[in-house]
Amino acid sequence: MFRYLTAGESHGKAVTTIIEGLPANLRINCEDINNELARRQGGFGRGGRMEVETDQVDILSGIRANYSLGSPITLQVKNKDWANWQEVMDPTGSGDYQQEVKIEKDDKVKRISPEVTKPRPGHADLAGSLKYNQQDIRNVLERASARETAARVAAGAIAKIFLQEFGIKVISHVVQLGSIEAQRTEHTLAEIFKEVDKSPLRTLDVEAEEAMIAEIKEVKEAGDSLGGSFEVLTTPLPVGLGSHVHWDRKLDGRLAQALMSIQAIKGVEVGLGFEAARLRGSEVHDEIYYQDEFKRHTNNAGGIEGGITNGEPLRVKAAMKPIPTLYQPLESVDLESKEQFKASVERSDVTAVPAAGVVGEAVVAIELAKAWLEKFGGDSMEEVKRNYNNYLQALGER
Repeated sequence: MFRYLTAGESHGKAVTTIIEGLPANLRINCEDINNELARRQGGFGRGGRMEVETDQVDILSGIRANYSLGSPITLQVKNKDWANWQEVMDPTGSGDYQQEVKIEKDDKVKRISPEVTKPRPGHADLAGSLKYNQQDIRNVLERASARETAARVAAGAIAKIFLQEFGIKVISHVVQLGSIEAQRTEHTLAEIFKEVDKSPLRTLDVEAEEAMIAEIKEVKEAGDSLGGSFEVLTTPLPVGLGSHVHWDRKLDGRLAQALMSIQAIKGVEVGLGFEAARLRGSEVHDEIYYQDEFKRHTNNAGGIEGGITNGEPLRVKAAMKPIPTLYQPLESVDLESKEQFKASVERSDVTAVPAAGVVGEAVVAIELAKAWLEKFGGDSMEEVKRNYNNYLQALGER
């Protein structure tokens, strides 16, 4: 089974992912992974961390001479900011750490503890600290940070490379940022793949983009943050990925879980999603016709019916809440004193919706690769391709 795990803290030495179940003999270009990592770091509204990090992958196992071996693949993305956090984040340190900071009023250097005790509303800070019995919130926020998604994007890049062997591509675009909604355009999938990364907000609506940038600037000035939503699209998928027979095999459910697991995602739609709830059935369901194969006149279902792909392109959307770290922080309570304070401030973005879309592509690609190997499995790419081609032949004979 294709699966992956990630490890690492935001200001630790690195974030790492281990991928298991990828067939042997898949050609993997390291630059394809680095390109995906660079896409995750882009987007107007990002913060200072993106000025520090230039993510590059180190392949530690599972690939030789640019081809997968069938054994576990280990990918590591080093954190350059580790150099500034070694004393605080040292895994083998004493734990009695302090930092030197400059006190501007008297131009002196003072050593203070970097312990975080003021949880941020909307973050994992308080719930995680109580659950894991931690007094220093840093022991929670370092792992809860969206920095972890660099490892997911690296794993997703491998999944994308795998899917491309079968002509399947995955892309995303921003459909709303803050109060500004992009108008749906008539772009083809090919045009979306070609044009979307040229936009600083990864949106296809140029007029909406200008308004989005203006709102980001306004919100940044106010010390606030913005959320939004993005849509993930694919080229047409073969009929039969996923299954209707058990709840945990339904592909739409698996995709929803994968997208909801991304930091700050609070809602997922497939196809029309919530819009379908206010329409009549005759306006929602995709009529079927036959022309050498079964097809749909529309794709309101988003490419999935009954938990199974139906031959149409996949279309899913995810909603991201505003980032919980605010430069004008909200009220909170100190874990130690129980006194009312303003929440802690960690370096953060104003918005990261364009980057979240790239992470969304990664987790969708991973779920599709997993479903693909469940359906057409094999230990080598040659075996998987034989199984896939035999299945297509059988479909053509129906």
